[in-house]
Amino acid sequence: MIRRLEGPRPAFALETTKTSYIFRVLPSGHLMHLYYGPKLPISGFAQLEALTEKRVRAPGNSIVYSPEHPELALEDTMLEFSAAGHGDLREPFLELVFADGSRTPDFLYVSSVIAQDAPVMETLPGAYGSREHLIVTCKDASRGLTLKLRWSVFADCDCIVRAAVLVNESGEAVSVERLLSSQLDLPGTWAVTSFHGAWAREMAKTTVPLPAGKFVVESRCGSSSNRCNPFFMVHSPDCTEEAGECYGLNLIYSGSHYAAVEVSAFGKTRVVQGIQPALFRWHLDSGETLEAPEAVLTYSAGGFAGESRNMHAFVREHIVRGEWQHRPRPILLNSWEACYFDISEDTLLSLAGAGKEAGAELFVMDDGWFGERNDDTSSLGDWDPNPKKLPGGLRSLGEKVRALGLDFGLWVESEMVSVNSRLYEAHPDWALGVPGEEQSEGRTQRILDLGNPAVQDYLIEKMTEIFRESGVSYVKWDYNRVVSDGYSSFLPPQRQGEAAHRCVCGLYRVMSVLNGRFPHVLFEGCASGGGRFDLGILCFFPQIWASDDTDAICRASIQEGYSYGYPMSVLSAHVSASPNHQTRRETDLSTRFHVAAFGLLGYELDIRRLSQSEREEIRAQTRLYREWREVLQFGTFRRVRSGNTHCWTCVSPDGRKAVGMLLQELAEPEAPMARFYARGLIANADYRFHTLTPEEDCVLSGESLMRAGASLKQPIAAPGREENVRFWPDFASRLYFMEVVK
Repeated sequence: MIRRLEGPRPAFALETTKTSYIFRVLPSGHLMHLYYGPKLPISGFAQLEALTEKRVRAPGNSIVYSPEHPELALEDTMLEFSAAGHGDLREPFLELVFADGSRTPDFLYVSSVIAQDAPVMETLPGAYGSREHLIVTCKDASRGLTLKLRWSVFADCDCIVRAAVLVNESGEAVSVERLLSSQLDLPGTWAVTSFHGAWAREMAKTTVPLPAGKFVVESRCGSSSNRCNPFFMVHSPDCTEEAGECYGLNLIYSGSHYAAVEVSAFGKTRVVQGIQPALFRWHLDSGETLEAPEAVLTYSAGGFAGESRNMHAFVREHIVRGEWQHRPRPILLNSWEACYFDISEDTLLSLAGAGKEAGAELFVMDDGWFGERNDDTSSLGDWDPNPKKLPGGLRSLGEKVRALGLDFGLWVESEMVSVNSRLYEAHPDWALGVPGEEQSEGRTQRILDLGNPAVQDYLIEKMTEIFRESGVSYVKWDYNRVVSDGYSSFLPPQRQGEAAHRCVCGLYRVMSVLNGRFPHVLFEGCASGGGRFDLGILCFFPQIWASDDTDAICRASIQEGYSYGYPMSVLSAHVSASPNHQTRRETDLSTRFHVAAFGLLGYELDIRRLSQSEREEIRAQTRLYREWREVLQFGTFRRVRSGNTHCWTCVSPDGRKAVGMLLQELAEPEAPMARFYARGLIANADYRFHTLTPEEDCVLSGESLMRAGASLKQPIAAPGREENVRFWPDFASRLYFMEVVK
């Protein structure tokens, strides 16, 4: 609900089920942020006075905005947005360079409108679904520029979405050096939790108390990146999983991003987020507009768990869309770690047959099927099947896989091109790079310039041809390169600062068209694993490959990191071989399954080489997963313990069924008896708590399971151990099942 509170000047209260977001227009015309937190009973303008800071003059040597407002120092005012200049020394929301070289705009309130139907952005994806939205128009009257700010309220998940559009009506070009998406000014100082990493070690959780200074969360990779995810949290320093104030922030964008949390000289904290300003410069001609991506904000007084529930609900209901939004995802078998580039039709059909016997429902042919692709040095861009490997082509292979009783899926990396390819030979100008200069290579491939409409059209038609020929029901869409030489031969020199953003917008156009042509296909995003795990991709692809690291112990921490901002229904996870191909660690098949089951289950190993007992174990795993699939994929995920011991619970939407996991990384000598604690159960309901073996099988109330826990009574046999000590070896795990007793 959005309310305009009438008074001397407009004020606005945005209300979700549990939160209020309030701001007002100052006498100067600036938008002053007043409050974002637990819901307040604000019924009139007079009640806002208690929330408003009052002063008679600007403090110290800070800058006074104007002689008419001697009390207004923008540096010490909580604002809804701020442009560089006029004395605000903090991170700006907006930076412009005018034709005369000046850099000080002055956007002030003009009008507002509250409506039900959110405007559709022309170049970027956004959230969807039932909501109210508020559009506030601010103008720089002397320059002829308009800034339209939008707030959308998603009451069902306690989220607010912000966006901005800049309109140039000045009669001359303006250079936009920064147009961010959200700004949140908060009283006091806070802590920041962000998620950093690299290839195969994504989403490492890092918490930094911020009593002073600035903390930056950013990617300069050309993608949202595995170096730093765009999701982060700002919270009270003592915030825990279940208690404390926590703001969650994310960006519906797949390119280089930027966020900063800055403490001012006056003890206030500013949080901004949007497109990475570094290397960005947009030449905005008169009559043109520039859209900033939507940013997502949520608040919870219930700690990290409350924030996660809000974000999970938002992603499931307002980001993921289409046929696969709520549809259970199939168990797949992928050929990559089983075969790598060494594939043939006979090999693939043999592997698919073994997968069918083990309980797989979808077989995916990964890299190596096209051109002369025998390693990663050639053929990207030449999307024609290799006749030596696939003599019958994609159509024949797809038909034979389906005849086995499996759906057929395909890997592509269509945004890339190899220098050693027919496509590059014909169109070297289609690749990003400075003409005539030696290029820095990554994975011996280059990035196609998707800012060029001709490249977009080529990819749309070529991918359409491939998908129709093969009859795929699943596509793994990969992206394995960081942008290094981001020069576009398509753009003139004065527009080179637009190249990276235009590539992202071009990708969105390609994906949008292919989604429309293939509404039944399950698309999975991939970028060397988690190199592009973001809300922008999820607007088109309902799931993402979380990491190329398939080691179960590494994956436990990686998946836990994602869980702070993303639901398990968008995160794919595979059981791979032991020793693991990335870490060489040996783990039990059951542990590999238990971790992968808390996600979208797949297998990434050569089932044909397993023993008979291992094959039977996988058959049992896939049967079990199908039985509990909807709980694991679409239930509410809760983190109970982290660190050396991971304890998770996933609860069905009605609370009547739940699956838990306990995973120990390294054994501890003489460890005390373990207990399993659940979260999110119905407190006054009785649950049957059991495992796949009769070791634990009892009836306990939801309250007991959440507060007292279930005693794990039966010790695992170990010679010389005390009977009252439960012994778990390194990398041991177990699943627990909870069902309401009728």
